[in-house]
Amino acid sequence: MTETPVEQMSFEQAMKELEAVVGQLERGDVALDQSIALYERGAALKKRCEDELKRAEEKVAAITLDASGEPTGTKPVEGL
Repeated sequence: MTETPVEQMSFEQAMKELEAVVGQLERGDVALDQSIALYERGAALKKRCEDELKRAEEKVAAITLDASGEPTGTKPVEGL
């Protein structure tokens, strides 16, 4: 587990650490208190990944295409 705050992680960093957390929990070789801390960290990492995926999907959805199918830029997405 890193000490990097979850909200500062990229999607890739959060996913990698989430995989490590899940691996540790699945092995079951950690004390109960540590398991609880790992579970809490895992939940925060999962939310970070979901938020980053949603943000990326919204960006992709906002790309507009011209008549020939070429991207013309992006338009603002409501709520961002």
